[in-house]
Amino acid sequence: MIATIEEFHLETRGHSDVHDITARLERAVQASGIAEGLLTVFVPGSTASVTSIEFEPGAVSDLQEAVRKLAPEGPSYRHDSRWGDGNGFSHVRAALLGPSLAIPVHGGQLLLGTWQQVVVIDHDNRPRTRQVLVQLLGTP
Repeated sequence: MIATIEEFHLETRGHSDVHDITARLERAVQASGIAEGLLTVFVPGSTASVTSIEFEPGAVSDLQEAVRKLAPEGPSYRHDSRWGDGNGFSHVRAALLGPSLAIPVHGGQLLLGTWQQVVVIDHDNRPRTRQVLVQLLGTP
């Protein structure tokens, strides 16, 4: 069993800014030497999320609009009352989508669909530097 962990950072704009990280994950699989296993990608923090989508402008805009409808900016959130940072909506958005994604690896390749990419979404109300952790478990 081989276990590896990789870390990289993304500069984001906030407000549900979406970043395609698929190529970075594919490079991590290749560098690991793992042929059969599992890749987990995780973004620490409570205002960002990881998911998969077809990374094309229409689908990305649809996703951004959907999360805006589910947890809009503007209304008062109890989190904002407690901390005064105005980002209660971002915590709700991130909780709905989740901080991680697990992807099978077979034949040294991520088992993603033809039009499926992995994305990190920064929901905060300001630009951030996001840490992304990638862990691979498997066999050569």
